[in-house]
Amino acid sequence: MTKTPDSVVRSFIDQHQADFLRDLADWLSIPSVSADPGRSGDVRRSAEWLAAKLGETGFPVAEVWESDGLPAVFAEWPSGDAGAPTVLVYGHHDVQPAAKEDGWDTEPFTPVTIGNRLYARGAADDKGQVFFHTLGLRAHLAATGRTAPAVNLKLLIEGEEESGSPNFGALIRRESERLAADLVIISDTGMWGADTPTVCTGMRGIVDCQVDLFGPDNDIHSGSFGGAVPNPATAAAELAAQLHDADRRVAVPGFYDGVVELTDRERELFARLPFDEAQWLRVAKSHDVQGEAGYTTLERVWARPTAEVNGVWGGYTGPGRKTIVPAEAHLKLSFRLVAGQDAYRIEKLIRSWVADRLPAGVRHEIVFRAHTQPCLTPLDHPALQSTVRAMGRAFEQEILFTREGGSGPSADLQDVLGAPVLFLGISVPSDGWHSVNEKVELDLLRKGVEAAAYLWGDLAENFRPAEAADLTAAADSH
Repeated sequence: MTKTPDSVVRSFIDQHQADFLRDLADWLSIPSVSADPGRSGDVRRSAEWLAAKLGETGFPVAEVWESDGLPAVFAEWPSGDAGAPTVLVYGHHDVQPAAKEDGWDTEPFTPVTIGNRLYARGAADDKGQVFFHTLGLRAHLAATGRTAPAVNLKLLIEGEEESGSPNFGALIRRESERLAADLVIISDTGMWGADTPTVCTGMRGIVDCQVDLFGPDNDIHSGSFGGAVPNPATAAAELAAQLHDADRRVAVPGFYDGVVELTDRERELFARLPFDEAQWLRVAKSHDVQGEAGYTTLERVWARPTAEVNGVWGGYTGPGRKTIVPAEAHLKLSFRLVAGQDAYRIEKLIRSWVADRLPAGVRHEIVFRAHTQPCLTPLDHPALQSTVRAMGRAFEQEILFTREGGSGPSADLQDVLGAPVLFLGISVPSDGWHSVNEKVELDLLRKGVEAAAYLWGDLAENFRPAEAADLTAAADSH
């Protein structure tokens, strides 16, 4: 296999690292807080800054894309090689709100380097991880002598991720032809730890809803009518109690149909991670673990579907007593999904499950929010192996695997573009995403640059989209 010379890549990074960090600090100084309407101009300024910088990097196409909300950035650099795979890199340039009075030790939008750490809002989530691709690409070109990447490279950098990506689905559907790709790389993720570099192989999807239950037309006297009419608060409690069976499996009929089970290899690799359950409980501020029988804690939160009661309310909750049969009660439910489950099918199952369990005389309404589908890349997928090799060369050690228990816009990209999704990130848990004193470890940021420099050549040599599509389809059918 032809390899980008590691020494040339590292030398190039050494020569250009100072300029790279100055540019990153300039970008981090823009308070692109998408959740604050007063900062919409700064989000636009951030998009325009990035588009200009990508043009300087060499992208022949670098555009600010308008949406029904805040702008995204699109860039494209064709390889020029016949048969080269097309890769789309996703990230976001908006950031969480931050202010010194929140408890920051420094001004959040005045980047400061202390030791080996760069502190600023967005340093890790996600500007730092987006920006390492610029220097990584330049190192790839310098080391190979190419004038264009070894893959057809596209970037889509969203401007509303920290606000829930309300317009992202519509944007990628509108621009699906220009975004067409054989593979999606998400650089909005992290690793297990600095000493345990990992690659994420999947994220769970989500379906969530509110169930509103209605009994009598108004609150009525529990002495005159209680015990003789249906109580919607009791019905809500019964629904919540019936959500799981004795083994903590979700009790909705058909819920597990099609679930892609963990392989023995995946379970063995998860077990090799240095997981401290007691510490995990301290972070969770919980007093014990609980979940589906037969699975470890990591397997439960990464690779198994779940259901949670997010809230139950109804009736009288004020001081003293008010002895009534309440007119209504409510539940909020959420369901995390894994590969093999379809969010829209799960919605139908939930609707039937609720309707079948309510007593006569209790009417109901269910409102679902927008769904997110799960995504998973098999361990033997050639593009994943390219990513692992690139990370392994950068970190000079074995790369292990994780999954994400949460959900994100990656599934939208997978659904609309029909391309597998992979994750390339170098952030660690101590980076403080969404918290005070957010930072990025500079040595890990450099590793991200280096991994990106190696990745494009490896993919060009080893990733054949048609063969990979057959592999993914086979995995999804199991």
